[in-house]
Amino acid sequence: MSSRISILGSTGSIGRQSLDVIAACGMQVAALTANSSVELVERQARQFNPELVAMMDEQAAADLRVRLADTQIRVAGGMEGLIEAATLPSADTVITAVVGMVGLKPTLAAIREGKRIALANKETLVCAGELVMAAAQEYGAEIVPVDSEHSALFQSMQGCRDRGEVKRLILTASGGPFFGWKREDLEGVTLEKALKHPNWSMGAKITVDSATLMNKGLEFIEAMHLYHMPPEKISIVVHRESIVHSLVEYCDNAVIAQLGSPDMRIPIQYALTWPSRIPGPADPLDLLTCGPLTFAQPDLESFPCLPMALNAARIGGTAGAILNGANEAAVGLFLKEKIGFMDIPRRVARAMEKVAPIQSPTLEDVLQADREARRAALTE
Repeated sequence: MSSRISILGSTGSIGRQSLDVIAACGMQVAALTANSSVELVERQARQFNPELVAMMDEQAAADLRVRLADTQIRVAGGMEGLIEAATLPSADTVITAVVGMVGLKPTLAAIREGKRIALANKETLVCAGELVMAAAQEYGAEIVPVDSEHSALFQSMQGCRDRGEVKRLILTASGGPFFGWKREDLEGVTLEKALKHPNWSMGAKITVDSATLMNKGLEFIEAMHLYHMPPEKISIVVHRESIVHSLVEYCDNAVIAQLGSPDMRIPIQYALTWPSRIPGPADPLDLLTCGPLTFAQPDLESFPCLPMALNAARIGGTAGAILNGANEAAVGLFLKEKIGFMDIPRRVARAMEKVAPIQSPTLEDVLQADREARRAALTE
């Protein structure tokens, strides 16, 4: 069970909810990191009194040093600061709640220090799953998932003595705000509509990924690495209510699922307290009021990001890094309203065609694939 925690990305949705859990469960904060939200980080730092605060933006770090000059809190900047927060000797657990490839280097650094990784940054495994899981095994670092779906799989396998008993992992997807829409209808989707998720409160990038179903494709790749499962043993079902968070089917055809209210504090807390369970701040599930539970096939024709991700999963190597880098770049353009909603899969597809994947990649191969994919997605 965790006691002192570094949070990489404390101002985002997962980071803020992690602090709720830490406060409710009587844990301590060793370090906080953020990009540039100085005012919010200052409030968090004064409340939780960490040893270190790191800001990716150097100007923001300079501002925060002045603001916290009356405290004993050290302030660091840039990627070096992020890595220092991830490897702080006093921290036993690192919550990786940053979005995107920025989380890869500090996560690997924390693994090399043998920390428990409460993993909320799916891009780390999508882009470099082979490297990350090999490093975790080498250095004895625990990786406990924070994503609701992967936490559900993790919890549903706690009684599994042998992974060979697992027949299939079943990831659930909410379907996003456009479930049931056809491809031609999606051409006119606005940013405002894409950011209205029916069940979850998340950051803008992840919410758009949920709307395109890319998020579920990234989770598919992540599950392959986390649980050492081939793609043919993983499936996806649309579950609109977001009550069943994922399921594990065993060789005897028994299916074990984890249910709960759509509250990210449940998987966050489990990642910190595993293998124990303690009372926490999450909302309870009321089966009498949650309504009927439904399941459906995802529409691979209307939402082409998902089949592209499944294809990247089958290819392996740097295909995940290419997919993710192109998607991050394309979604960034959409969030600035420079391209349309369906331009996202078109730009990802173009990058997947232009950048050749490499098998058994090094870290530099992964980073290079990411750079090339972003350039391809941003090119007109």
